[in-house]
Amino acid sequence: MAIEINGNGNGNERHYTANEIQVLTGLEPVRKRPGMYIGTTGPRGLHHLVYEVVDNSVDEALAGICDTINVIIYEDNSVSVEDNGSGIPVEIHPQTGKSTVETVLTILHAGGKFNNSAYKVSGGLHGVGVSVVNALSEWLVAKVKREGKEYRQSFARGVATSELECIGNAEGTGTTIHFKADDQIFETTVFDSATLEYRFREMAFLNKGIKISMEDRRSGVKKEFHYLGGIKSFVEYINKNKNPLHKDVIYFEQERDLTTVELAIQYTDGYTENVFTFANNINTAEGGSHLSGLRTALTRSINDYARKYGFLKEKDDNLSGEDVREGMTAILSVKLPEPQFEGQTKGKLGNSETRGIVESLTTEFLNNYFEENPKVSKIVLDKAISSQRAREAARKARDLTRKRSILDNTTLPGKLADCQSSDIKETEIFIVEGDSAGGSAKQGRHKRFQAILPLRGKIMNVEKARLDKILGYNEIKAMITAFGTGIGEDFNLEKLRYGKIIIMTDADVDGAHIRTLMLTFFYRYMRELIDNGHVYIAQPPLYKVSKNRKEYYCYSDKELEKLFDEIGRSGNPVIQRYKGLGEMNAEQLYDTTMDPEKRTLLRVSVEDAVAADDIFTTLMGDKVDPRREFIEENAKYVKNLDI
Repeated sequence: MAIEINGNGNGNERHYTANEIQVLTGLEPVRKRPGMYIGTTGPRGLHHLVYEVVDNSVDEALAGICDTINVIIYEDNSVSVEDNGSGIPVEIHPQTGKSTVETVLTILHAGGKFNNSAYKVSGGLHGVGVSVVNALSEWLVAKVKREGKEYRQSFARGVATSELECIGNAEGTGTTIHFKADDQIFETTVFDSATLEYRFREMAFLNKGIKISMEDRRSGVKKEFHYLGGIKSFVEYINKNKNPLHKDVIYFEQERDLTTVELAIQYTDGYTENVFTFANNINTAEGGSHLSGLRTALTRSINDYARKYGFLKEKDDNLSGEDVREGMTAILSVKLPEPQFEGQTKGKLGNSETRGIVESLTTEFLNNYFEENPKVSKIVLDKAISSQRAREAARKARDLTRKRSILDNTTLPGKLADCQSSDIKETEIFIVEGDSAGGSAKQGRHKRFQAILPLRGKIMNVEKARLDKILGYNEIKAMITAFGTGIGEDFNLEKLRYGKIIIMTDADVDGAHIRTLMLTFFYRYMRELIDNGHVYIAQPPLYKVSKNRKEYYCYSDKELEKLFDEIGRSGNPVIQRYKGLGEMNAEQLYDTTMDPEKRTLLRVSVEDAVAADDIFTTLMGDKVDPRREFIEENAKYVKNLDI
């Protein structure tokens, strides 16, 4: 039950009567405020419904009861999740007087996760998950196999529409949940198979031995995820298109005080770190106490070894955390009885005792590992010391840049056309390709809140360079200076000068390449700008259609076809396919691409960091074969090709 008080909010004293208090019972609060339970009613929230049901099955796997989960996406975008776990109990629940199946599916906070005797550890929404899925579904059917019988019960928008009934005999045990997301709640009810695939692969990696299959009956595609190597296989998967510096993954799994710590590490010849942390299978993208424990242990162990064996002399500075993590790919997975999640998206582990457990176990393991594996230890130390030298060179480059700015009596690049406002709630900067488009953008912009920074040509591929080399590139230095945040050790989001950083490039192959280079830079070296919603991609029109002295702009082939349905193809309409922003004059560019009242912007976000890392490595890394395979697999999705 939830209570909502409808006040007038003007601060005046008043007495509330019983009539002004709304009492929400059952699953009504979920339908009234779905965002409180699943975060959003957009695509992310939609897919969370599937994750929640699968998480329940995985919890059975963690308890040693289930090892197979089958997911089917049907042609009507309904989804079924079947497992071979113990099956939801069917007997009458003593507190509710209803079957346990109906209790679990219709009452919030009803589930085995609140009793540690049923589940030692669990993920999901901490016991509210399956009832939330039921509440937000147009319909849901639950089937349970238990004690030689199969049972079935139907629901609609969280309310039972049938009694639990036995429908026959059955072999084995398990639960099947089949549901259709409610289009009264969600912006879209169409599931993206790639999004689900990323999550299921991740779950299979994190729970070695579990088998998760996915069948998409809309396309006929079937996939199976089953990894006996667990997170060791996860690290190898992430590094498949990179160049590992040592073959075997550094790995351990140990338990202390009911907390299991599992860690896998492999170093590559790259220059960025990729550390992914999980708590009870939940992706803790914001880190937390377990990540802090890992970082402290890693830095201390490597420095101790370096001192002991002369890699660092007495006068040398210690290696920093950044140095020892350069090129490192790591998965840290902890499983604990009572996880406490914090942060804006509940993606940060808050259990203070977990830091000490992770730090202690990791330190013990790494100290022994480095002693027993001197060849790998030397590789790791050489990499870290090389990073330290480059970091020092980068610091000198930053210091030199700051000194030059003071001597030149300016702090902003000369090519920047800045805006008048300093309020980042309204300010935005357009990163524009070339002087021609930059000139049109400067003439057409709204000077009060829109800044323009033209770039000359393509920026360097930062995937293949360290920060000291990157800071020697003028176009990148201009961006860093304009944004105001600094970079690397100096990065400070509070100094950001623009609320929106908008990449505005031509709608052709070169423009797409520049966008990819830019996004690689932001993802690898200014990730916080993406995570905090500051990076956008402008959407210039693809076509201008002129007919009867009227002009129309279309942003896709679909819009073009829709326009012709409205205005007809007779009368010789003139179609212009834009290839460059420079083809538009200042007024056209502002009206179609820059005007906040009319434009379309795509906000850049990272839903799956592992998938994002894989794509950037594939497209911008050293290996040619993975890039060719990616292009071949995705060529069928190309709409416009410039030849």
